[in-house]
Amino acid sequence: MEDRILILAPKGRDAEVIHQVLAGPGRVCVVCRDVASLATEMGRGAGAVLITEEALASADRTALVDQIEAQPSWSDLPIILLSTKRSGTRPPEAVTILEDLGNVLVMERPIHGETLARAASSALRARRKQYQTRSHLEQLGAAEERLTQLNATLESRIEERTEELSQANNRLMAESAERERAQQAFVQSQKMEAVGQLTGGIAHDFNNLLTVIVGNLELAERRIADEKAVRLVGFAREAADRAARLTHQLLAFSRTQKLVLRPVNVNRLVAGTDDLLKRTIGSQIGIRTRLSTQEPWAMADAHQLELALLNLAINARDAMGDRGTLMIESAERLAADGQGMFVVISVTDTGPGIPPHLLEKVFDPFFTTKPVGKGTGLGLSQVYGIAKQSGGFVRIDSQEGQGATIEIWLRSSSAEPEEKHAPAPVRPANGVAQARILVADDDGGVRTFICDCLRAAGYEVIEAADGQEALQFLTQQAPDLLIVDFAMPGLNGVDVVKRARQQVPDLPIILATGYADMKAVEAVMAPDRILRKPFRVDDLEAAVALALGQTEQAEIEK
Repeated sequence: MEDRILILAPKGRDAEVIHQVLAGPGRVCVVCRDVASLATEMGRGAGAVLITEEALASADRTALVDQIEAQPSWSDLPIILLSTKRSGTRPPEAVTILEDLGNVLVMERPIHGETLARAASSALRARRKQYQTRSHLEQLGAAEERLTQLNATLESRIEERTEELSQANNRLMAESAERERAQQAFVQSQKMEAVGQLTGGIAHDFNNLLTVIVGNLELAERRIADEKAVRLVGFAREAADRAARLTHQLLAFSRTQKLVLRPVNVNRLVAGTDDLLKRTIGSQIGIRTRLSTQEPWAMADAHQLELALLNLAINARDAMGDRGTLMIESAERLAADGQGMFVVISVTDTGPGIPPHLLEKVFDPFFTTKPVGKGTGLGLSQVYGIAKQSGGFVRIDSQEGQGATIEIWLRSSSAEPEEKHAPAPVRPANGVAQARILVADDDGGVRTFICDCLRAAGYEVIEAADGQEALQFLTQQAPDLLIVDFAMPGLNGVDVVKRARQQVPDLPIILATGYADMKAVEAVMAPDRILRKPFRVDDLEAAVALALGQTEQAEIEK
């Protein structure tokens, strides 16, 4: 728009001819019909103007003159005036026209087309120089304006920059402190992971011991005729059962496998953790329960729910200090958002409560208000994770000085049907061996107990002290059943199972375990082929009968 050549030549074909001469690549020519339209187009932008003298002779030049005088300081629009050839000086009227036009180049006609074209090009170049001047002036003006603003706001900008630097320094200090706290929390979490692994290992060893103790007590109970001795053995077996439950809870603390959701009697679970909670939080903290009379059932993993209760109890004990009261309640409630019926387990303490600004952070992993070494910040986050994985959620209600209540909301379920007693295993008639069973366990006590039970049941038994020895027996003569422990030196139970199936694809296998990587076990074994320690004689006989298919055979014979 700014490089256009405006043409005003109203006489004859002058405008058309001039347009043909000047128009070309990179040139835009606009023909104006009169002085008024020329002034209008000049206002829109032009690089040069070409006017014939007769077009201005009798016309009103006011709008054109006003447009020329209104140009900014940098602008001096080049105008080419094609005048008629005359002898002598110009008349006053012609001189006035030249003065009105300002930056005007007069060319007398007739004129060669090439000369006219070069004159137009020269005018456009001069105009572009003016545009460059305008650009420089605008840049100078903008720079001057910026300088003025900078001078005007220098003090405030110094204050703002000082504040920014102060904030950046505060953030750096906070990030440094947070990084140090995270590093300390990470070290503490590694310690807790090591404690969990140690706990799992101890529980495994105790399960091996309890397998021998519980099994032999049961065998003794079967063989003793004296009523008083039977009663004493029963007391010992009850104590062993309590020890088995304790190791089960230790495994729940250390294990990492996925949750197994099934209907859980919440009241029974809370009552079952009473001994563990009392031993954990100490005698200075009183434990009270207010359980629902409706016997609520919830969908949960019983072991992980016990772990959640233990975490809440420990958290409450730490909050209360040396003395206080812990209240555990159960109830059925309808969720306010229409999700249906839930079973709610509430744990309330009489501690100092939680400040409002910390309520949103208490379930964050590694968040803790305790000093380093006194907590990992993982307890409440574990509770939150267990509830979420169970299809529920956690709520917390606390006011400073009035203690805290944490609620675990779990989806309600119908009561689990009573377990049907499995048909008694079919024992070999007249003591004649029906099957050869290979038993592989590195613990001599456990292995001897299992072998004695199987021999008493009439089976032929082969003993192996480790996985490698068991595989050697398989290469010699395949048994009818393999019973293998999980945790053994060298090849573990899963390794033995995989290699045994390569050697004897159809071989029935039972894997006995008191502590295991359940993901690895579940990848190779069906749930009904896993025998968990400590187990009873009946459990062992039933598992063997199921693996050998004897129970199904007995039902068919009936």
